[in-house]
Amino acid sequence: MYKTTKILFLSWGLFAFTLCYSQHQNNKEIQSIGGEKDNHGCLPAAGQTWSKLKKNCIQVFNEGQRLDPVETKEGEAVFSAFILFNNDQTKAELFLPNNKQFILNPSNNGLYKFNRYTYNINDKTLYYKRKLIYKAK
Repeated sequence: MYKTTKILFLSWGLFAFTLCYSQHQNNKEIQSIGGEKDNHGCLPAAGQTWSKLKKNCIQVFNEGQRLDPVETKEGEAVFSAFILFNNDQTKAELFLPNNKQFILNPSNNGLYKFNRYTYNINDKTLYYKRKLIYKAK
């Protein structure tokens, strides 16, 4: 009888410990892989950016058209811009290296504009104040 009581007591103790540990693990806040999320739920550490046009987190380097700077200096890092179109190409979203984003609207003859930025869809060039600054390869 003493042996049976001892086994039951140990079994219940092990069960209680397991239950408490399980609940403790469930109450822990689990850090998502990729780091902290931004205000839109995107993971910047995973290369995600919020797209106003797509209304979703995207990796602009996978979904957008890369535009490389026309003028570069030897030995300096090259920072590209990206342009992304909606499905019917009635709008474009421009992502600049300084984390600025703009929605460009179609103008005429394949031009998309926002303030002083103009993108030419035909030759895949971006102008700022009529000066060529980025071009797709």
